[in-house]
Amino acid sequence: MNDHIQDFLHFLIVEKGLSENTIAAYRRDLTNYAKFLQMELQLNHFNEVTRSHILQYFAKCKKDGKSSKTLARYVASIRSFHLFLLRDKVTDQDPTVHIESPQVDVKLPRVLSVAEVDALLKAPDMSQMYGIRDQAMLELLYATGMRVSELLQLNKDDVHLTMGFVRCIGKGNKERIIPIGEHAIHAVKQYITAARPKLMSKNKPNTEALFLNHLGNRLSRQGFWKILKQLAEKAGIEKDLTPHTLRHSFATHLLENGADLRAVQEMLGHADISTTQIYTHVTKTRLKEVYKQFHPRA
Repeated sequence: MNDHIQDFLHFLIVEKGLSENTIAAYRRDLTNYAKFLQMELQLNHFNEVTRSHILQYFAKCKKDGKSSKTLARYVASIRSFHLFLLRDKVTDQDPTVHIESPQVDVKLPRVLSVAEVDALLKAPDMSQMYGIRDQAMLELLYATGMRVSELLQLNKDDVHLTMGFVRCIGKGNKERIIPIGEHAIHAVKQYITAARPKLMSKNKPNTEALFLNHLGNRLSRQGFWKILKQLAEKAGIEKDLTPHTLRHSFATHLLENGADLRAVQEMLGHADISTTQIYTHVTKTRLKEVYKQFHPRA
C-alpha cells in the first residue's frame, strides 16, 4: 500500500508541482488512511476498499475529534488518491464516488487592528542585527500579504527595491508580482545593507536566501514562529497570533479602505475569489462592532 502512496506523491510533485507543505499533508493523510485499512479492517490492497470502508474511516476520525475542515481535507486527499489509482489501473473501481465532503464551518480569520500592527512593527530592537532583520520581515509580510512560507523562500534578487515590488512564487509554482510601500522598502534596504552581511556565514558567502538565521542559513518557519511570539508579547498583543495573522490583517485593512476585491485576490495569490471573499465578512463584522459601540440607538 505504501508503494502506491509513494507513486501518487511522486505524481503530485512531478505533474502538479505542489509545494512541500502540501505534499507533506497528503503524505500524512494517506499514511493514516492506509494504516486504518490495514490495522483495523485487515485490508491488504486498495482494490478491496469499498465506500463502506471509507465511511468507517471518516466515522473514526470524527469520533477522534477531527474538525469538519480537517475531514473535508481528508475527503479531498482520499478522493484524489483513488482517482489516481483508477487511472493507473491499480484498482478497477473508485469507492469515493457519492461520498460528499462535510459542510465546513466558516471561521473568520483573526486580524490585528492598525494600532496593533503598528505596535508589532515597532517591537524589534533596531540596535541589534536580529531586530533589523525581524522588522524587515514583518514590514514585508504586512506590505505584501505573503504567506510565511513564501516570505522565507525569497531570494535577495526577488526583491526589487528601486522599482518597489517583490517577486513571489506561491502555491502550484505560480509567480506573482506584489507592490511594496516605502516603509517596507526602507526596512528591507536597511536589513540588506546593515544586518544581512553580518548574518552571512563565512562558509556560505554567496547564499541567495534573503532572510538568514544566526548560522547564515535560510530562516525556517519554526524560527519565524518563535520570533513572532516573542515580538507579539513585547508589543503587548494579547490575541493568539499565528504566522498567517499579518496576511489576514493585510487583506482586511485593504478592503476596509476600499480596495478592489479582485486586486486583493491577485496580491494574495488566491486561485478562487471565494477564498478572498471571507475577508469581506470580516470587514462587515468589524463594521457591526463599530456600529454597536458608537451608534446611540444601537
